[in-house]
Amino acid sequence: MSAPSRPLAGKHAIVTGASRGIGQRVAELIAQAGGDVTLVGRDTERLEANAAQLMQAHGVKTLVAATDVADPQAIEATYAKASQALGAPAILVNNAGQAISAPVHKTDLELWNRMIGVNLSGVYMFTKVALPAMTKAGWGRVVNVASTAGLRGYAYVSAYCAAKHGVIGLTRAVAQEVAIKGVTINAVCPGYVDSDMTDHTLNNIMKTTGRSREEALSSIVVHNPQKRLVSTDEVAQAVLWLCLPSQGAINGQALGINGGEV
Repeated sequence: MSAPSRPLAGKHAIVTGASRGIGQRVAELIAQAGGDVTLVGRDTERLEANAAQLMQAHGVKTLVAATDVADPQAIEATYAKASQALGAPAILVNNAGQAISAPVHKTDLELWNRMIGVNLSGVYMFTKVALPAMTKAGWGRVVNVASTAGLRGYAYVSAYCAAKHGVIGLTRAVAQEVAIKGVTINAVCPGYVDSDMTDHTLNNIMKTTGRSREEALSSIVVHNPQKRLVSTDEVAQAVLWLCLPSQGAINGQALGINGGEV
């Protein structure tokens, strides 16, 4: 391929939550654009299968790192391993996330801490370890996969909403710190995505309300003016766009990918 078709050639990206869904598609698009990829997640078997496919299809280097993003020591070890194997990462996509629903009076401290740990603290910790090399190199891209739940409230997911609001606040604050250092940090905010996480939500609605799957789906897509789920590719394409060298003026943004819901 010619250089313009591989704009990320020579750059190393870390993608968390890369075993399936949005993260898997982001890793694929970055590899297609020529970038080497470290795939981070907890399902080693799926990560290894994804990594092998990327190497075969796009001729890039890959690394697999089984990591709990709520564990600071695991994040530091993963970053060190990735840097040693593929060079200092120039791109970080914080995609790993988890959503568990409960009314606030039934949200105990364990659930609260888990939602904050996975969805917010993991973003903070990975960003913290990745930024020094990016600022030293004078170039970097951080993209945080937040949620429409970071822009508005949803009932029964108060801890998740709090975490995703925190991700957007973190994004905006850090963007000010790195603005003159050649690094950008942005967030994408999908609505309900056609993914395993949404399947879990639908199953929970069906279990607790007795609704059919079609009724449960209707109850969540009603928030989207387009009355549909967002595809993983639509989110991943936006992430890739923010990673491109041509998007250096986009910084500190929270890009809604939700059919106009927000």
